[in-house]
Amino acid sequence: MPLSEYEQRVLEQMEQQLRSDDPKLANAISGGAVRRPRNVVLGTLLGLAGVGLLVAGVATSYVVLGIVGFLAMFAGVMLAISRPRTAEANDVRESNVRPLKQKSNGSFMSRLEERWDRRRDENR
Repeated sequence: MPLSEYEQRVLEQMEQQLRSDDPKLANAISGGAVRRPRNVVLGTLLGLAGVGLLVAGVATSYVVLGIVGFLAMFAGVMLAISRPRTAEANDVRESNVRPLKQKSNGSFMSRLEERWDRRRDENR
């Protein structure tokens, strides 16, 4: 069922507000980076090879072969579901890294509000 004109206008206004308040978040959730088909294929092949090694390790009672098979399966799944890193994503990660400060005596909510205000100020 399509959205009404009013709902479309409200949605567009919400999107514009999000982009103006937090452009990094808006870009991160806009679905920019897609999985590479090559990584999906290689990850699937590595996962299948890992399953084979795991089964072979169990069948032959070689624990090391089973462990290697499990690690290969894990690496294959991680490769298949990973998305390429972009310069923008790296900028977001670097901007979130801050040196640790001593704990403030404020309440939990006041610290959250301070962090929120700092993030909003950084994005302006």
